[in-house]
Amino acid sequence: MATINIRPGTKLPGSITFEDLQAKVAEYLLPEKQEMVAAAYAFAEQSHAGQYRKSGEPYVIHPLNAAYSVADLLMDASTVCGALLHDVVEDCGVSLEELERRFGPEVARLVDGVTKVSRIDWAAAGVLDDRRRDRGAVSAESLRKMMLAMAEDVRVVIIKLADRLHNMRTLQALPPGRRKAIAKETMEIFAPLATRLGIWQFKWELEDLAFQHMEPDRFKEIARFVAANRTARQAYISDVRQELETELGRIGLKADVSGRPKHLFSIYEKKLKYAEQGKDISQIYDILALRVLVESIQDCYAVLGVVHNLWRPLPGTFDDYISNSKESGYQSLHTTVIAKGDHPLEVQIRTNDMHRVAEYGVAAHWRYKGGSSKDVKLEERLTWLRQLLEWQRELHGAEEFVESVKTDLINDRVFVYTPKGEIKDLPATATPLDFAYRIHTDLGHRCVGSKVNGRLVPLSYHLKTGDVVEIMAGKGERAPRLDWLNPNLGYLNTTHGREKVRQWFRRRDKTEAIERAHDLIKRELGRLGLTMSDQEIARLFKFDNVEEFMAAVGYGDVNIGAIGVKLAAQQERPVPSLPQQTPSTPASTTEVKGLKVMGVGDLLTRLASCCHPVPGDAITGYVTRTRGITVHRTNCPNVIHEDETERLIPVEWGPGSQLSAVPVKITAIDRVGLLRDIASLVSAEKINILQTYQAAQADGTAQFLLTLETTGMSQLNRMLAKIEGLGGVTAAVRMLDSGTVDNLPATNNS
Repeated sequence: MATINIRPGTKLPGSITFEDLQAKVAEYLLPEKQEMVAAAYAFAEQSHAGQYRKSGEPYVIHPLNAAYSVADLLMDASTVCGALLHDVVEDCGVSLEELERRFGPEVARLVDGVTKVSRIDWAAAGVLDDRRRDRGAVSAESLRKMMLAMAEDVRVVIIKLADRLHNMRTLQALPPGRRKAIAKETMEIFAPLATRLGIWQFKWELEDLAFQHMEPDRFKEIARFVAANRTARQAYISDVRQELETELGRIGLKADVSGRPKHLFSIYEKKLKYAEQGKDISQIYDILALRVLVESIQDCYAVLGVVHNLWRPLPGTFDDYISNSKESGYQSLHTTVIAKGDHPLEVQIRTNDMHRVAEYGVAAHWRYKGGSSKDVKLEERLTWLRQLLEWQRELHGAEEFVESVKTDLINDRVFVYTPKGEIKDLPATATPLDFAYRIHTDLGHRCVGSKVNGRLVPLSYHLKTGDVVEIMAGKGERAPRLDWLNPNLGYLNTTHGREKVRQWFRRRDKTEAIERAHDLIKRELGRLGLTMSDQEIARLFKFDNVEEFMAAVGYGDVNIGAIGVKLAAQQERPVPSLPQQTPSTPASTTEVKGLKVMGVGDLLTRLASCCHPVPGDAITGYVTRTRGITVHRTNCPNVIHEDETERLIPVEWGPGSQLSAVPVKITAIDRVGLLRDIASLVSAEKINILQTYQAAQADGTAQFLLTLETTGMSQLNRMLAKIEGLGGVTAAVRMLDSGTVDNLPATNNS
């Protein structure tokens, strides 16, 4: 490659100059590799000539800053060049063939990978939940390609993270709405991606910058708090650092002790946690922590002993990430102690090599000076990614793949143990049933129960880091339950587990699947007290063929839990006005406590006790002689058989509909603690129980009548599904009349 000289002393606008980049790569790259970087910069400057950013700066400032961030991770020359050239294909019309001719196939491949990642519409792909997925399949395919590119060469994503970091640093040039959208994308996609790859110096800054634009008022509050207490904190950290250094020196332990600043977003998260405990932000003393770097693992544990002898450790705050390293490769000892002045102090202890991995993540495993080949540790750190890609080959469609990225890549993780001591890495919401399917598909199918840390737990239990999980399996071949796919019940929270269950049902006979679907839909409609034809439900899910829809339900491709949600959402749409009757007063619209009464003036409204309508039901009003308007369900027998039809008037639920009292009938096998379990479940959903009646039967069953105060059909559907999932409960249904539970009186809500 011909040498291209950049004029000495050239200064570029912005925080980083080409001389800064030259100085950085000179620290670790060989001279010929430095020339390659200079050539890439010259070509980028030429390609972007005449282009400017929203801030008014020459566009080349952006790839230059991205390249400097990559070089700061000590990445190889090809990665630095890829960062310098990452926009020339998309923005300047340069072909990949020309890049390959000038800089080789490796750089061209990296630029191509970054270009593909840049074209992903994360919201349309369904990874962000607040926009429609109009182009879901196309975007999901782009997402799949990005994951493949990342698995083939993780440097693609490292360049993309550096690109996003500089964009976040210069976000002020964009309008407020666009700033907030990019910040949200950064917080939900790129910061977790940096976390997963272990590149902490990217993660912290991405989070702080996103926090600044998403929550500007809260950001300023935290910034003011940090600034106001900086002097006192620094003095405090200086004192405890000297105290620890003195003690380590006394026993001859060589260590580098320093203060570790907490970033603003992490302080904000801590503030929220303190608020849950009734504490004020002024009580957060461990904003600055201590970090201790030593030479060997043995020294790490020796320092831990000194720290615990010097200060009293707080119970439950010790984490050993050396013996049980995180999937990203992060290793360290974490402990929190009560130090000088009775203030909690966090201490992190690690070796210098561990610190390099903690700061640089997968980038730390690159053989910087020997070219671009990857070492064994890097391959180990990307095992989770290979596994994700292996599972995606089994997935039925684009939506399942997007779902797998959300649960298995972006979400937080837990690390649990098998009874033999093997560590398994799962999403933070994983259950014992997810764990069983992660071990083996057959174990998942045969799962009948689980123990965590030696205690029986429900299959919907959320696993925690450090749990020892034991799966209880039935004898011989067993079948999974279709209810396991119902998100309201919480049995399976990983794509891998759900897909294994779907695969089992897809292999069943189609006639059997259709029969199963009819039973499930009948039960779902009965639970909510709704009436709807199979054709109407199929159309809601955009199926023209009812048989195909039923087969999809029976196979598990259409989730039975989604049916309840969809039906509830459909019922909650504004009800078309009924034909107007002759009004007794001039026409008007009155909204009383969330009800819109059409055609009459200022009248009181109340909910009928015969049919108990809730927000979401189709309703109509009945003008009484002395008590205003009584609101009924449109299919209430009292309305259907009303002779004086002129007294029926149109009524709709308003946007601010009030809470409604709904009677629910629960049938169960009687057992000790059943009512307590029902009450705990309802309370966890933040639903108030207005009244409760219970009757035990001679045959060992029990019946309950609960009056629940709900916000509408969606909440009611979710609650009933969870109650049915309790041990011993055989049915939980909404009562549509003022009947009784056997000989018990009905709740009076009139």
